[in-house]
Amino acid sequence: MKTRSRFIVCSAAIVSIMALLAAPALAQKKTVKMCQEEWQANKAANQANKITEKAYVAKCRAEGAAAQPTPAPAAPAAATAKPAAGKPKDGRQAEYARERACGQDWKADKAAGKIPAGMKWPQYWSDCNKRKKAAGM
Repeated sequence: MKTRSRFIVCSAAIVSIMALLAAPALAQKKTVKMCQEEWQANKAANQANKITEKAYVAKCRAEGAAAQPTPAPAAPAAATAKPAAGKPKDGRQAEYARERACGQDWKADKAAGKIPAGMKWPQYWSDCNKRKKAAGM
């Protein structure tokens, strides 16, 4: 009887420890609907900060349960902080800016007939991206 009681207590302790260690892994991402509701709750502030619902939902889903819960109004302010000297604050934003600029160049060059025959967007993007990086964009 003593051995069985010890076994049960030890098993319970091991299961408890494993549950504590696995708790973060069991946390789920926020659903699209939850993120949309957050955006709607702060719609005026989000629109004033030029945050689209699609962008907010994408960021909200990426942060998911791993991020510490923050008050909803604080998130848009942090998301729209302007980088110094008008330059994007991280590499991904810089790449998006270059891609937008190259997309505009692509449309203009295509309309003007300046795109070489057979050139596709991926090749144009690669060349344009290199030019924009060299120019410091």
